Amino acid sequence: MKTRYTNAPEDIREAISSAKEIEDFLPSPEKLVPKEETKKITIILSKKSIDFFKQASEESHVPYQQLIRKVLDTYSEHYSK
Repeated sequence: MKTRYTNAPEDIREAISSAKEIEDFLPSPEKLVPKEETKKITIILSKKSIDFFKQASEESHVPYQQLIRKVLDTYSEHYSK
C-alpha cells in the first residue's frame, strides 16, 4: 500500500511523484558478511584479560569470544604478510 502525502509542500509532492522506484541491489544479509571457517579450541587466559573483554563486550554488545577472536585474527593477519 502506498502512502499519500496530501499535505506536503508542492516541491516535495513533485519530487515524490517524479521519483523512480529502483530494484534492491544489495545482497542478502547472509552474503554481506561471509562466514569464516572456525575451529573450537581450549585456551587459558589471565583473569584480567577475560575481565577486560567481558567489560568491552557489555559496552559494545558484542560477545566477548568474538572480540577475542577479532584481536587474534587481526594480529595473525598483520604478521602473516
